[in-house]
Amino acid sequence: MQIEEFAESDQPAVIALWRRCNLLRPWNDPEKDIARKLKVQREMFLVGKIDAHVVATVMGGYDGHRGWVNYLAVDPPHQRRGLARAMMDEVTRRLTALGCPKINLQVRDDNLEAIEFYEAIGFARDRAISMGKRLIAD
Repeated sequence: MQIEEFAESDQPAVIALWRRCNLLRPWNDPEKDIARKLKVQREMFLVGKIDAHVVATVMGGYDGHRGWVNYLAVDPPHQRRGLARAMMDEVTRRLTALGCPKINLQVRDDNLEAIEFYEAIGFARDRAISMGKRLIAD
């Protein structure tokens, strides 16, 4: 798998991948999420490709205090082959290069496979409650 920075031409394949991985929710417009990311640290939006086909994504960011990871996805036929770990290794490398001391991420509490994966690569559950407030309605 080749890991590259997202290019606008990747957008249809990325959104289709997110749909296959059940990452999309009605309140998050993927086109708007991508457009927003491209305005801030676009180099932290990565795609993994096999034979020029998008098979994985990860979106990272660093706010000067914590790093964040969103939209980690691996196409179901390619799962359990180390691709998610490779994507996380690359985004972690890039965050570390920026001086990021800790990565945070959110996982839906019913996504047990994702929780197991993140724990297997060294993430631990924080004693915190995730809260959000929508500022712009999609």
